[in-house]
Amino acid sequence: MATKEDKRKLFGQILLEKELVSKEQIKEALEIQDINGKALGDILVDLEYATNSRITEVLSDYLGMEVVSIKNVDFKENILDKIPHSIAQLYRIVPIAFEESTITVAQQDPLDIQQIDDLRFLLKYNVKPVLVDREDVANALDTYYPGEHESVEEILETFKQDLTSTNKSENRETIEVEHLKEMSNETPVKSLVNLVLLQAVVVKASDIHFEIFENEFRVRYRIDGVLREKVPVPMIFANGIISRIKIMANMDIAERRLPQDGRIFLTIRGHAVDIRISTLPTNYGESVVMRILDKSSVSLDLTRLGMSPDNLKTIKQLMQKPNGIILVTGPTGSGKTTTLYASLNHVNVAGTKIITTEDPVEYDIDGIMQIQINPDIDVTFTKCLRSILRQDPDIILVGEIRDLETLEIAVQASLTGHLVLSTLHTNDAPATITRLINMGLKPYLITASLVAVISQRLIRKICPDCKEEYTPGNDVISELNFTDHDLQDKHFYRGKGCNSCNRTGYRGRMSILEVMIIDEEICSHVIKQSSTETLREIARNNGMCTLVESGLNAVYDGLTTLEEVARETSVN
Repeated sequence: MATKEDKRKLFGQILLEKELVSKEQIKEALEIQDINGKALGDILVDLEYATNSRITEVLSDYLGMEVVSIKNVDFKENILDKIPHSIAQLYRIVPIAFEESTITVAQQDPLDIQQIDDLRFLLKYNVKPVLVDREDVANALDTYYPGEHESVEEILETFKQDLTSTNKSENRETIEVEHLKEMSNETPVKSLVNLVLLQAVVVKASDIHFEIFENEFRVRYRIDGVLREKVPVPMIFANGIISRIKIMANMDIAERRLPQDGRIFLTIRGHAVDIRISTLPTNYGESVVMRILDKSSVSLDLTRLGMSPDNLKTIKQLMQKPNGIILVTGPTGSGKTTTLYASLNHVNVAGTKIITTEDPVEYDIDGIMQIQINPDIDVTFTKCLRSILRQDPDIILVGEIRDLETLEIAVQASLTGHLVLSTLHTNDAPATITRLINMGLKPYLITASLVAVISQRLIRKICPDCKEEYTPGNDVISELNFTDHDLQDKHFYRGKGCNSCNRTGYRGRMSILEVMIIDEEICSHVIKQSSTETLREIARNNGMCTLVESGLNAVYDGLTTLEEVARETSVN
């Protein structure tokens, strides 16, 4: 898909082909655009290289959009209410008609191809853009959406003299701390940050990425595990936005050379939202990632995590074990913590004492004692685990096993009558045994303490509103090692793409699991230090469903696609 920048370059080419401007004039306009971010057509008009009417005419032909005049339009209040004040001002749009779930909007920047996608997803309507004189849109915004929100153009004009130097990394270091504070407290910057957070909650994003490059400031959302660029933000806002986030998280805005971590607690649209902040110095400035924990959107009920009935039954049985270690493995963002919390919630009764040690504490659960790790004051997993054992718990959750010392204490806890839950980073369940041995744990301690290993992934579900049957491509069939027999009598589905799923074909995620029970046969091969392949073969013979097989079962149930299973799993 063509990006916004590609569209601008192509539009410049169209203007050249129409002989409206020369190559030198286009080059000059593009250089100015890199500084102030204004639309290419507006710059050419400002330079008096073209007239506004001629630019509009070429734009209409190029985009296939209808040209509409709104000078004498009587804007209806019920139509204006369809678009919130902050969204109208940030995206510089005005609604001019609404009929049969389709809203017609006038854009100030018709070349912003991402904008219509954002609006469809935010407003839950079909959006029809029309071409309108930019000055008329600005006047309409001033009339019908006045007040606290400035336009992007006004913000750029206000900050231009101070921030045009931000394209050079060495000049960034000369910006004074007090000036950063002033920038972060500007109402337009506050509005931008607030809208980014609001939109992230609306689209159920798990993370927001703010990334600075030499000539670009990107804001991307991770939705259903996939990064998508959602909000166009001019480069000129970079320092102000990052400083604003750091102030909200009580971080040191003067420190831009070292990584920092922080936390923000907000209520957005009635939702309690916990946001973890991480900054990282890069070549052109600080990269910021915000992890969003929207407590209202997370279910801590095992039955609602999308597990298969067999896996659900197995996990419930494992949580009734009086002692031993249960490990949940998988990459970052695979849902390990949610599965552990839901498992704890399932056994959280008055007769059971549960203590957790976490970094950080992600969700508060009534009836469970939760400890926040803080390495700065030497509150580590190892030290906490030693103290927890003196608190007479029944079940212990260790957020992550990172070293041999923590692992050995967890083993000792399991051998003295405690059920211990934790996470580890491995590709699949059988590989966990090798990982534990490589960490230095003796094989006999593994067989004495380990009860089960659960490997987990999150896969996207097909959007139910646009689900259709299809024939998978040969590439994905080959990747999953399918044969003609495997395809026989099977039906495959995908999402065609609609407004409900932002035309991705997917909406929501579900868990697929690989549960390896440590039985006597597995134990005997652990003592022998058999290979991961041998352990995997034995576990499968004893009934373990691999990640790929678990994913394929979801495909056959019409819940996801082969492409999604291939993307999230490795073929064993």
